[in-house]
Amino acid sequence: MERKEISKSVLKRLPGYLSYLKSIPHGSVSHISATALANALGMGEVQVRKDLALVSSGGRPKIGYPLETLIDDIEQFLGYDNTTDAVLIGAGKLGQALLGYSGFATYGLNILAAFDIAPSSEPGEDKKPIYHISELASFCRTHKVLMGIITVPGEHAQEVCDQLIACGIKAIWTFAPTHLDVPPHILVQYENMATSLAVLSMHLQAQIKEKK
Repeated sequence: MERKEISKSVLKRLPGYLSYLKSIPHGSVSHISATALANALGMGEVQVRKDLALVSSGGRPKIGYPLETLIDDIEQFLGYDNTTDAVLIGAGKLGQALLGYSGFATYGLNILAAFDIAPSSEPGEDKKPIYHISELASFCRTHKVLMGIITVPGEHAQEVCDQLIACGIKAIWTFAPTHLDVPPHILVQYENMATSLAVLSMHLQAQIKEKK
């Protein structure tokens, strides 16, 4: 299917669709409709139908999408079938946890190595190497890495971001609680834990009020 222009909001919804579709017991259903998917996720049917139409042409009226085909279409659209190599900066507790998480392979992400100003002499939990930050530039050039993951404290995030960009990195996934100043061609995805906690808290408070 020809790749279409797609908004960031749609890109953020697609992994949710994929997660639900892959949770359906194997062999229990052969097809799924946009209506069924929307109901399962508590979303609007029109929105789900539009999103699926952007990534798959396999839908049929009154039949829906072949389940396995839809899963493949979403994975291909998101690039999960093409492993993306990345480097991680900041080998503290969070960095070590991400370095040792094997589930990233499901989403096509392969963290090659971590870098830190004071690297441990031991490799990460999954035996991936941890190097001194001074080796970052040569490593990125050698391995042609285009994605960087930032897990350093907020006060050091911009400096690390600048280093990554100087090394040729084009996309940054940051867990640092601060805004990064980057050129227009650099993609940045923020993982703001405070924002996520606030959203959860608000939903929880709303549910509690409804039950009173």
